[in-house]
Amino acid sequence: MAITLNEYRDELIDKILFAETQDEVKQLIDTVMKTMEQHAVNGIITERFLNKMSGRLQTFNPMNENAQQWSNITTAKVELNRIKHRKQLKAF
Repeated sequence: MAITLNEYRDELIDKILFAETQDEVKQLIDTVMKTMEQHAVNGIITERFLNKMSGRLQTFNPMNENAQQWSNITTAKVELNRIKHRKQLKAF
């Protein structure tokens, strides 16, 4: 059975939270983006995925996470912003 993008995003967030390094966080996100490109996911859907992912990461509170998890969340937000910015530049 195929999973939905919401389920996929939730799984990715869990993996991000429990990643051991910032490089692992970046690799997880890069792998997702490459997979979406390989499956020719519509650009609007990809953009929505990125925006929802960023929004979900914004809901985390540093007081509720350990130091590694908060570092991972921060790294993921930066990486997602970098990807969104790069995609915007390609659009021009």
